[in-house]
Amino acid sequence: MTPGRRLFAAAVGGLLGIAVADAAVAQKSGGVLRAYNLDSPASMSIHEEVTVFAQRPMMGVFNNLVTFDPQIRQNSLKSVVPDLAESWSWDEEGKQLTFKLRHGVKWHDGKPFTANDVRCTWDLLLGKATDKLRVNPRKAWYRNLAEVTTNSDYQATFHMKRPQPAFLALLASGFSPVYPCHVAPAQMRQRPVGTGPFKFVEFKPNQSIKITRNPDYWKPGRPYLDGIEWTIIKNVSTAVLGFVAGNFDLTLGLTLPLVKDVKNQVPDADCDLSPGNVSRNLIVNRDARLSTTPICARRWGSVSTARRSSTSSPKGPGLSAA
Repeated sequence: MTPGRRLFAAAVGGLLGIAVADAAVAQKSGGVLRAYNLDSPASMSIHEEVTVFAQRPMMGVFNNLVTFDPQIRQNSLKSVVPDLAESWSWDEEGKQLTFKLRHGVKWHDGKPFTANDVRCTWDLLLGKATDKLRVNPRKAWYRNLAEVTTNSDYQATFHMKRPQPAFLALLASGFSPVYPCHVAPAQMRQRPVGTGPFKFVEFKPNQSIKITRNPDYWKPGRPYLDGIEWTIIKNVSTAVLGFVAGNFDLTLGLTLPLVKDVKNQVPDADCDLSPGNVSRNLIVNRDARLSTTPICARRWGSVSTARRSSTSSPKGPGLSAA
């Protein structure tokens, strides 16, 4: 992406995200955003992955029924806005949540999006579908969900076992995309098909993830970018050095002292501090044999403590709350 073009910044765990920016420049179309991913996910299937390292690159490939308004810094039920659903309503007992869906939305392979795709997605998550997920890390989210039914091609209803007003927040999460009914879970792991602003291009494990602009996206004029390229770099220090050298347009998850260092080296970087719920942890096995693990634990502990003022812990980000 060309220097000076306005970029977005994201943050996790109360740490900072930085992007090279020019406040005088409004949103313009074009350019490929260069970012890094701190781990190589097992697959591209958001519904089968636990951490943000598949979710972050793939969120742009999919849509949810509803999502959180990105202009509001703290998520809540009040910040939930429509996505694939145009509107929603609860019945009087608070046990049936009905969505009216958008017309004219297409999957990246050209097939139309309908309420049947919604039903298939949650049948898959509930274990009711013929095809099965390899792993289902958020199955517990839906233990109060009895079933999803379709009332027409553009209306779907979630039937709850008991009232759960906050259920809408789960559907707005970045871990709740709608999957196509006609694409098997096995394909979604390696070549996902979505309705989102970007199309999947390729995933090279331990190397890179690439997505490209969807010219037929149902939101006119979006997305602004031509694509996003994620380079997999598992060492935070190496990744930040890449940002300073101009190899990346975005860095995130930095400690406050490190942000100061980066700002000194990249004066035009735009920094943003956002709240989050991701923690970084040093886990020590205290029950292991004293002759081995405690020595390693003390070494890791000292390294982590020494680095805490300037960089991240050796293991990188912890798991996202799911």
